[in-house]
Amino acid sequence: MRLKDKVAIVTGSGRGLGQAYAVRLAQEGAKVTVCDVIDCSETAKAVEAAGGEVLALKTDVTSAASTVEMAQKTVKRFGRIDILVNNAAIYGGIVLKPFHEIDEKEWDKVMTVNVKGTWLCCKAVFPYMKQQGKGKIINISSSVHFKGVPFFLHYSASKGGVVAMTRALARELGQYNINVNSVAPGLTLTQAALDMRPEQSIKQYIDTLSIKRGQQPDDLTGAIVFLASDDSDF
Repeated sequence: MRLKDKVAIVTGSGRGLGQAYAVRLAQEGAKVTVCDVIDCSETAKAVEAAGGEVLALKTDVTSAASTVEMAQKTVKRFGRIDILVNNAAIYGGIVLKPFHEIDEKEWDKVMTVNVKGTWLCCKAVFPYMKQQGKGKIINISSSVHFKGVPFFLHYSASKGGVVAMTRALARELGQYNINVNSVAPGLTLTQAALDMRPEQSIKQYIDTLSIKRGQQPDDLTGAIVFLASDDSDF
């Protein structure tokens, strides 16, 4: 129970990685707001089954008003905000293609959700964390930023933006005892990833790893708990 009585918000938690993060935080004692543009009732039930208190919201991270409402309703329900996991992103449904075939509308959509959405959620929780004198912001980036993955330029560039934002915010918000960190998953075997890549491509990727198996959502939750806990205060 490393997060007993802490209050966490996990964006994009209707399914996949966000759902796994929310459940693990609840298992560690946190009260959790789960939010997404899709229905979060399944995640809310899983959080309750894990023994956690939960608030389920429909939140559009590209809307300043929606993210402010997310923060306000969390504080109204639980009294504070200790942890923000910025997981909401466009990933599933992206078709790998040469960079010059990406149309402007698709580029803008990926950047708006993945980069602007992360920024707006940070803005929304900041006043509460500043007032408390402490907070944890965990931005989910991706290993594609470090590797440079071809035919995935808009997603790769957006996650590079998340890494840069994390580094800048960590320096800016440290004076308020707000830690800003990032977790950069590799290819994780969620349904979205399985739908996007052929089986042979996934096998080839696994062959490059030190540990020869596919990464599962639960492989990432320990890092999230550490960065959300007092153990990572410095």
